[in-house]
Amino acid sequence: MKNTIHKNAVISVAISIFLALTIMTIWLIKSPGREVSSLTEQFIEQHMRNENGTLATYLEPASSTDPDMAAGKEALSESLGLWMQYAVLQQDKQKFDESLTILKSYFLSPQHYIRWKLTPTGQSEVSTNALGDDLRIVDALLKAFSLWNEESYMSLAKEVSSTLQSIGMQNGYLVDFHDFKQNQSAQTLSLAYVDLSAMKGMLRNHLMQEPIFERHKNLLLDMPNDGVFYPKAYQIPSRQYVYDEQVNIIDQLIVGLHVTETGQKPAGLLAFLKREFQQHHQIMGQYTRKTRAPAVAYESPAVYGLAVMLALKCDDPQWAEQLEKRMLNLRDQNPAYSGGYVFNNNTHIFDNLLPLLAEVTLNNNHR
Repeated sequence: MKNTIHKNAVISVAISIFLALTIMTIWLIKSPGREVSSLTEQFIEQHMRNENGTLATYLEPASSTDPDMAAGKEALSESLGLWMQYAVLQQDKQKFDESLTILKSYFLSPQHYIRWKLTPTGQSEVSTNALGDDLRIVDALLKAFSLWNEESYMSLAKEVSSTLQSIGMQNGYLVDFHDFKQNQSAQTLSLAYVDLSAMKGMLRNHLMQEPIFERHKNLLLDMPNDGVFYPKAYQIPSRQYVYDEQVNIIDQLIVGLHVTETGQKPAGLLAFLKREFQQHHQIMGQYTRKTRAPAVAYESPAVYGLAVMLALKCDDPQWAEQLEKRMLNLRDQNPAYSGGYVFNNNTHIFDNLLPLLAEVTLNNNHR
């Protein structure tokens, strides 16, 4: 009898310990700021970091032959902004602060603008910014400020916002870039750069005046489309929207995400992409605008990452999960790079960062 009672007591204690450990494990996985690292995050940390901590654009080293394009291990402010957004979504203050240190140490210039590209060693050979990257970073800073109430985040957001609006505007519109050495601004505004989410944060925190915000919002609301695709850019002097004949789906998806911030849905684009996915079980990286036929033979993990986020924005979690499944099928093609979207021994950082953002966005949506 005593042995039975003792045995039952031991079993009861063992079950209690097991349950406690299970609950603790679930808490560690699900609690904000304590996410178990994604395999893709681990790949980025292990293989896409330069020695100075900046994010390399490509896995394989290569020499730059075009100053307007990133090559090899060169680092982009766009990559940094995406990583900062990931840290905010994860509610990981340490990761965010490490990124902020890199921003201040390497990307931020004495003239208070963010250099869009750096050499692998962190040197700057450009004198221009990139509007879309700047707004993404401001958006991350403002969301981090709302999470952790660090004044340094707000201070830097104000600094970058002020530079953009005091120097980088034409006829009341923000522009793609400003050359701080030549003191010349672009005359175009790419619609993928009209980051209304960031501008809402700027307006809410008194970093942007309402007339400027409304002008850019109306640019999206008044934007034409050809039944499926959006224009590429807005030509400020002529006040004309312009199309690309060969359409980059990454750009289209980013514009679609901005459109959702107006309260509308990119209905034509969504219908086309869903039809492509249902009929062919894939979405290609580029399409010919007039024929709607694929213009390239490749898929892009970045496309699927953005499509997942757009599907969630448009209240279609079922399609988001289908897209994620296809996206993850493209991962681990090279066994030497677990967690990476590596093809022919190379990869672009965006093809890893955007799927990573999609993963955490979908995970947060399930809570």
